[in-house]
Amino acid sequence: MNQAQSYHFIGLDLHKCSIAYCEKTATGKVAARGTIGARASDLAALARSRSQPFVVGMEATLFSGWVYDVVLPYAVEVHVGHPTRLKALSKNKNDRIDAELLANLLRADLFPSCHMAPPEVRHLRRVLRYRNFLVGEATRMKNRAAGLLMETGVEYVKSKLHGKKYFSELLDSLEEVPGSVRELLRMTRTNIELFVSAQRRLLDALARHGALRDRVALLKTVCGVGDVTALTWALEIDDPHRFPSIKNVQSYCGLCSAQHESGGKQRRAPLSKERNPHLQTILIEAAKLAPCKHRHLACVRQAALERGYNRNRATLQVARKLAAYLLAVDKSGEPFVVPA
Repeated sequence: MNQAQSYHFIGLDLHKCSIAYCEKTATGKVAARGTIGARASDLAALARSRSQPFVVGMEATLFSGWVYDVVLPYAVEVHVGHPTRLKALSKNKNDRIDAELLANLLRADLFPSCHMAPPEVRHLRRVLRYRNFLVGEATRMKNRAAGLLMETGVEYVKSKLHGKKYFSELLDSLEEVPGSVRELLRMTRTNIELFVSAQRRLLDALARHGALRDRVALLKTVCGVGDVTALTWALEIDDPHRFPSIKNVQSYCGLCSAQHESGGKQRRAPLSKERNPHLQTILIEAAKLAPCKHRHLACVRQAALERGYNRNRATLQVARKLAAYLLAVDKSGEPFVVPA
């Protein structure tokens, strides 16, 4: 961060309806403070009215994306702060104090910045996460349909229940079931088909997108990686070169735990909550399926089991290996070659 004496430092405390700001000089003198509406026009007017070049800092929240895009053309630098690290720095909390804290951290060059992806990447990432939301809703609807049948004592074949033909035949055979239940089952089936169709359209559109097509094709050369895993990696990681080592990317993906060691004794902790949950979920799901189809990943899993790991820890070993392969391929730009 450039610490030129002429720069001012502005901390923004973001909320749904308002934005509190505090502007300080390099010496710590308050140049301005106040509250504006959480509107792009108000924020742009505030930025245009500054008389000195300025650096902006804000906490990463749901609103950070649009605020970052509005302020970026006017500011020398814009920083987005890691929420957990910022939370640990303040005992008292209100909008005025939070905005001033952010300005002071910028001024002292102690701001805990996190990565902010370009607007296009954030837009595509939003689409992918919405697709994942639709998949979750479809799963909940399927569970609800099975629950309705169990509540009314209807026997069904679990493996065929969500097939279109079987479900239709089953619905026609429900003579002793109340009419309200049959109607609920029809509504549930309609919603399932809607969610499944919508998520497929979104996934196909992302896979064909010009900015992702080549990168996704390269990532899919890794064994056990399909469209969903490749797209999730590409959009959640963004720039792979920001991870200097495999351990860094494994930590970011939530595939390792925090270290607890004292007096020469180590205590195993659960997986860290400071992770990208979207990547963690996708990589673990891929790690459960990949050993069934790819021998060298099956060997990774078997070696972990032979060391005394349980099945979950063995799956984590496979997920870590997948993360290492994906990072290597993404950084090098070369197709994956199965290890000898």
